[in-house]
Amino acid sequence: MLTRVRQILIGAPLPSARLLHERLSKIQALAVFSSDALSSVAYATEEILLVLVTAGTAALVLSTPISLAIAGLLAIVATSYYQTIHGYPSGGGAYIVAYDNLGVLPGLTAAAALLIDYVLTVAVSITAGVAAFTSAFPVLQPYRVELCLLAIILIAWANLRGVRESGTLFAIPTYGFVSVFLALIATGLIRLATGSLTPVAGAAQPGTEGGAQILLLFLVLRAFASGCTALTGVEAISNGIPAFRKPEAKNAGRTLVVMAVLLGTMFLGISFLARALGIVPVEQETVVSQIGRQVFGSGLPYVTLQVATTLILVLAANTSFADFPRLSAILASDRYLPRQLTNLGDRLVFANGIIALALLASALVIVFGGQTHRLIPLYAVGVFISFTLSQAGMVRHWRKDRGPGWRWKAAVNGLGAVATGVVLVVIAAAKFIHGAWIVILLIPTLVWILQQVKRHYVTVAQQLSLEGKTPEVWTGLSSRRRHKVVVPISGVHRGTLDALRFARSLSRDVTAVVVDVEPQVTARVRDKWPVWGQKVPLVVLESPYRSTIGPLLDYLRATDQREPERGLAVVVLPEFVSARWWHELLHNQTARLLKRALVYHRGETDENRVVIDVPYHLVR
Repeated sequence: MLTRVRQILIGAPLPSARLLHERLSKIQALAVFSSDALSSVAYATEEILLVLVTAGTAALVLSTPISLAIAGLLAIVATSYYQTIHGYPSGGGAYIVAYDNLGVLPGLTAAAALLIDYVLTVAVSITAGVAAFTSAFPVLQPYRVELCLLAIILIAWANLRGVRESGTLFAIPTYGFVSVFLALIATGLIRLATGSLTPVAGAAQPGTEGGAQILLLFLVLRAFASGCTALTGVEAISNGIPAFRKPEAKNAGRTLVVMAVLLGTMFLGISFLARALGIVPVEQETVVSQIGRQVFGSGLPYVTLQVATTLILVLAANTSFADFPRLSAILASDRYLPRQLTNLGDRLVFANGIIALALLASALVIVFGGQTHRLIPLYAVGVFISFTLSQAGMVRHWRKDRGPGWRWKAAVNGLGAVATGVVLVVIAAAKFIHGAWIVILLIPTLVWILQQVKRHYVTVAQQLSLEGKTPEVWTGLSSRRRHKVVVPISGVHRGTLDALRFARSLSRDVTAVVVDVEPQVTARVRDKWPVWGQKVPLVVLESPYRSTIGPLLDYLRATDQREPERGLAVVVLPEFVSARWWHELLHNQTARLLKRALVYHRGETDENRVVIDVPYHLVR
């Protein structure tokens, strides 16, 4: 029943051979990886104006030079990441670049900053999308949090169905938003040029004298820091290169250029219209909504704009759902996060990472009441830390590589590192007391957690290591026993040896079985088996859908049918026992799942199947 329900919700399982066919075209990839960056134009200008208006509406004139400065920074960052894509064509996320070139601690810092930023991206995008929706339909204002949670569930569900399927699903809203937004800017500029569009009455009046006096440099820096949220998501394409169709790096680079041009055009366009129309931010209605009413009126074009804005802001969270699970899987493969995050789900996506992100973002939305302005101060700090570390790492990369044009490439990335580093300092200082201190404190805390997870896995590997052990010579059993004994294994370690030794004491007929879920792990088992296998036959079971339990049960069923007259069917399960309770959370619990499945799975013969645990206890 549960299997049927799961297949109805997320689709039938896909075989591993389909992985290459699940790659994204450039059109799909722009929707998947650029929705976060493109959607930021819906609120970045508003965040600038919200800060400037505290000094009086006369200060809003500064929004133009601030927007131009942010657009220039976008050009620098996009050019730097274009080089990162070609420097790391297998996937040049900030974690990999910083880890390879600057060391473990900078790499983990970049990873922690990105993980936090991805969670914030989901929360900010969803709450901003709901804010745009409730601007058009104020009656729904009291249900902001519920609408946010519903949106997170829907996006998580779409991603659980598969990368290519979610790319196709999100392409229409993304390109619809770009089209209607460009139409808004073009219509607004034409109407301004022809004189058929005038500023909001009384909106651009000078501020009070006191207000003008308190307009200090720090206020401008705060506005600049808030507007830099427009750059969040620019790094997503370089993180997701493996998801592109071949040639991956070339397609990713072209997609990045298109994204940067669209983002710069829309951001500058909406900032210019806001200034020209004298728009002042208000709590009940977004800046984009006010501009839309002025340019389009309150008819169908305006409603289309608000619906498109709502959809792109909600779907902007998809960028995080594409990158957070992938980064988590990389960290888990390096043993800095629980191994379960490396598992590909039925639809060839990192399902555990998707679910984890949905839960974390939902908690954030609840804590901050679904209000974008309360979340924005936490935003962008993490992404600019990753920007700076990534670009600094690329400078080191080019200096070590010393290929053609390495000096020019290093200079470009060096400029990116300096620019984003300066902006990072500005953002941290300007937003510190408004909430940025939470992220600044959380990043080293998460780095410490990552290190503790790694330390645990290293300790486990040392205790299970075969180093210092001598292979045992099997001399046979003195008595005959009819029982068929099967030993499922996931690797060759001390726990495996104990299980094999016990199995041989039960019967002569012992077979070890490994399910080929991870080909690299299976290859290592094959290599070690002639030395450590104690002359027990090894059977490798294929698993095109990456299931461990299914192929094993099929093998046992086939064995029952082939040898109906033999004795008890015995399964000996090697299982290591962690020293501390929380260590259990860092392992797949495959042995426990197998034990539960085998206990409730009756054999083909009249004999009950016997399941025996052989624990191997780890020490602290």
